Amino acid sequence: MDNQNQHNNSGQRRFGGRGDRKPFRERKEKEFDERVLEVARVTRVVAGGKRFKFRAAVVIGDRKGKVGFGLGKGSDVAQSVQKAVHHAKKEMVTVPIIKGTIPSGIKVKYGSSVIYLKPAPAGRGINAGGAVRTVSELAGIKDIIGKIVSRSGNKINNARATLKALKIIAAKHLRT
Repeated sequence: MDNQNQHNNSGQRRFGGRGDRKPFRERKEKEFDERVLEVARVTRVVAGGKRFKFRAAVVIGDRKGKVGFGLGKGSDVAQSVQKAVHHAKKEMVTVPIIKGTIPSGIKVKYGSSVIYLKPAPAGRGINAGGAVRTVSELAGIKDIIGKIVSRSGNKINNARATLKALKIIAAKHLRT
């Protein structure tokens, strides 16, 4: 007996044959690219012991001048990443990109992180590491020289310092 013609005991038709599939839905392309910087398991000590959660640090960008950073905590990794993306969308920065690079150099301090960003000639590429590279790539900057001056290995502060620098550059660029 063929799957499409099978019936259950109540005389109703049972689904499951090839003809019962839903029509193919086109996948909606995401508005922003996302890159997870860090996922950490964090704990909270309560009377009964420890409660575990996950913290995700995510950078999002459209590679056309918009970039954002967000932190999210959740009971599982997927939930924390989703919250971080939602937070990053609220904290978007529009970066002025002139001939593939930033208009001027800048040195910024955020917490213990000190970041130095400098425009680079065309074809140089992204000369930066860690969070500075990730933020620059997702912002759509093609050529930049970035240096994490402090010895801080804190990816979250490095990403925030980079975004702070890009915000200052954007504000300067708007004034002129």
